This record gives sequence, structure tokens and C-alpha cells, in this order.
Amino acid sequence: MEFKKKVICWLDLETTGVDITKDRIVEIAVIKVQDGKPNIEKGLFINPEMPIPAEASKIHKITDDIVKSSPTFKQIAKALIEFFDGCDFGGYNCNYYDIPLLYNEFQRAGIEWDLSKAKIVDVCTIFKRQEERTLEAAMKFYCNKEHKDAHSAMADVKATIEIFDAQQERYPTLPKVIAVLDKYCNYDVMRCDVSGNFTRNEAGEYVFNFGKNKGKLASSDKSYLEWMVNGSFNADTKKICKEVLNINTLF
Repeated sequence: MEFKKKVICWLDLETTGVDITKDRIVEIAVIKVQDGKPNIEKGLFINPEMPIPAEASKIHKITDDIVKSSPTFKQIAKALIEFFDGCDFGGYNCNYYDIPLLYNEFQRAGIEWDLSKAKIVDVCTIFKRQEERTLEAAMKFYCNKEHKDAHSAMADVKATIEIFDAQQERYPTLPKVIAVLDKYCNYDVMRCDVSGNFTRNEAGEYVFNFGKNKGKLASSDKSYLEWMVNGSFNADTKKICKEVLNINTLF
């Protein structure tokens, strides 16, 4: 199976909230799978440099006291980006949450995380496209067991890997090539920015992939692009907006 030949970093984050542009990581767990076997596990509490809201602590049980002596993300960013070098990625709802939020943390640390060659497997997307369920239900459905310690980052990432293995067995038509599965996990369109706000058409032109302009050429709405440049979008999304706007001004 093609996945056996890839080095995939399966990851999960616990955070201060659900806003990918503003919230911070309080725990990260990564399992590097090589030759189809987990061979490196890394789990770390992170000081978010902000109070952890009570509603977030209620979910993941991580409090300010637990992380007060932990390193900040900026202190571990360089080592983490080196650990990620050359890897593809996997997670549960990672396309829409973990990867974009982690990207923003690297940005704040002054590091440009280049994901242009990385492939991403989102087990949640596979599940939604096949069965429409949550992580706990996925564990029960695919593995016939309860997901204990839910919202513990390491427990969640281990559950995600187990579910992915079961999905490959259950769905024989699931893509076996990671580049194809990457596109499948993005609902069959090319992801041009980490948040998936843009895709490309067959002519290679940028196309909006969200909101009122979804499916339309990015060049068709200059005012919308200008609004995005000034809005709460990731740096790579804004870069595409500026690229399209600059191209437009040449003609």
C-alpha cells in the first residue's frame, strides 16, 4: 500500500478556543509514522501566553497552572518545523482546524511553514463523506470500542490513526496514493492556501472556494479580494489575493 512508503506526521492540538486566527495551542501531540509503523511520538504542553478560558479547560482539562512552566510555541517552533521537514500530515478535522491554527502559530513565531509539497489526510473528511459522525462515534463505528480520554491530544491522535487504518480496510475504493487522497480530503478540489479559500480551475486560474463567490474566478470580484486582504485571513490567503490584484492591475 502506497501509504506505507510515506512519512506521515499525525497530529492533534488542544487550544484556548476554536478561532484559528486568534486562539493558541496549549498541547500538541504528534506521531510520526514511517513505513506504516509509528516510530516517534512527541507530546508537549505549551504556554499560550494568554489565560485559558474556563470553557476550553472544561473540555480538555488543561489549566493555566498546568502550562505555566511549559515552553511557549515560539520557543519550540524551530525544532518542530525541523521535525516536520519532508513529511505529509494527517489528523481529524485537520484541514479546517489543526493545520490552519498551527500555520498561524508558526507565522507568529516568524516562521513561514511551506505546505506546498505536503499532502494532508483528514480522517474526519473521509468519515463525513462516508458516514457523517464524530471522533468518538468513529471509534465506535470503525473499531468497535469506546474512545477513552477524549480531548487528550495524544489519545485523540492515536485514535485517529487507528480509525484511518480501519477506514482503509472498510473502503477498498479509498484512494491508495496520498496525493489523490489529499484531494479527496479536500472534496476533490486543489487546495491553494492552508485554509482552502482558493482552488484552481483547469486553466490554472484562482477560484473562490467559499462564501458568496464560491466557484467564481477570483479575478471577477476585485472588491471582495480587497476586503479579504484587510480581513482576518491567513497570510497565505492574503498573498493569493494580492497576487490576483497585482495581475489585474497589469492590464
